[in-house]
Amino acid sequence: MAYELYYWPTIQGRGEFVRLAFEAAGADYVDVSRQDDGAAMTALMKDAATPSFAPPFVRLGGRTIGQVAAILAWLGPQLGLSPDGDSDRAWLNQIQLTLADLVAEAHNTHHPVDLMAYYDDQKPEAARRAEGFRTARIAKFLTWAETVLTRNPHGADGMVGDRLTYADLSLFQVVEGLTYAFPKAAGRVLATTPKVVAVRDRVAALPRIAAYLASDRRIPFNEDGIFRRYPELDG
Repeated sequence: MAYELYYWPTIQGRGEFVRLAFEAAGADYVDVSRQDDGAAMTALMKDAATPSFAPPFVRLGGRTIGQVAAILAWLGPQLGLSPDGDSDRAWLNQIQLTLADLVAEAHNTHHPVDLMAYYDDQKPEAARRAEGFRTARIAKFLTWAETVLTRNPHGADGMVGDRLTYADLSLFQVVEGLTYAFPKAAGRVLATTPKVVAVRDRVAALPRIAAYLASDRRIPFNEDGIFRRYPELDG
């Protein structure tokens, strides 16, 4: 039985963190909304026994699970992308939740006041929010990730344990997103976090991930997603 992923069909967004897990594991999955333009996703959000607040969510059989960190905590053991012990899995989930905080802050640089309003309607506020994000918050998050890698007793090849986990895939995605949206600011921080860069490079070189990145399944970053390139917000 194939996993079913439900997310917006034209952006990477939060759904990409789940796609990367499926792709890295070679899992059998269907990106449902790319086939029906979101009709089934809308219906499930309305009618599911456990309705998700927002996509992404994953369905397998009769079970539907939403929220990226919850999805990955559920999928990790099934896909071989989490460690064996409960304590290490809790630590892995903590890392994922922290990266989710980073994703939310990146999104709020271009929508700091009203999520339903256009970027053009809140440009002055976005400029102020982005200044704080690029001068302090990017460094705070990525320096923390560098510390996590440094303190992993199994070595700095990954965030947790001695094998690939979904946190490594998620770190790859946030680095790619930050590099797209804030090339100048992210570049300065990445120059000081070599272990983070090394994980990004190792993930990109994984055969299944490399094939995915080269395929049309990988939607390009664009200005409808979470990570948006507005040059006036970088610096």
